[in-house]
Amino acid sequence: MTRSTAREIAIHLVYGMDYTHADIDQTLETLLETGYYSGLGKEFELYQERPNRKQMEYIRTVAGGCAEKREELDEIVARYAIGWSVSRISRLVKAILHVSIFEVLYVDDVPTGVAINEAVRLTRVYEDEEVVAFVNGILGAFARDHHAEHES
Repeated sequence: MTRSTAREIAIHLVYGMDYTHADIDQTLETLLETGYYSGLGKEFELYQERPNRKQMEYIRTVAGGCAEKREELDEIVARYAIGWSVSRISRLVKAILHVSIFEVLYVDDVPTGVAINEAVRLTRVYEDEEVVAFVNGILGAFARDHHAEHES
């Protein structure tokens, strides 16, 4: 399993936790239950390979961190989603934005460009080009400001 696959699983978990309000431990316990995970693997290629220890650590850090920092991440999205209320953004797109912004802010081994490129790539998998441009615009503006703040 690649980091990209682990990232997509983390996005699915962030998306799911937004509905269920379950914590990361409950969510991962359900996901990794052998029968459940193998059932997902029969339906979705993404779940055909189980994450190894390092990938699980990344998934737990990112999905758990996004749940913990949901309000902060929503505020950042709202700041850059000019003319849009966060409540109008689909839960999946919001999950993609949250994971990307969380990686930029809190995951040291993920370069900003990689976080944004992966978010755009994954948005393209699930959404149309207008939404892809929307996500790219939000993340580009966020990255420019974040970079400028850390250069000063």
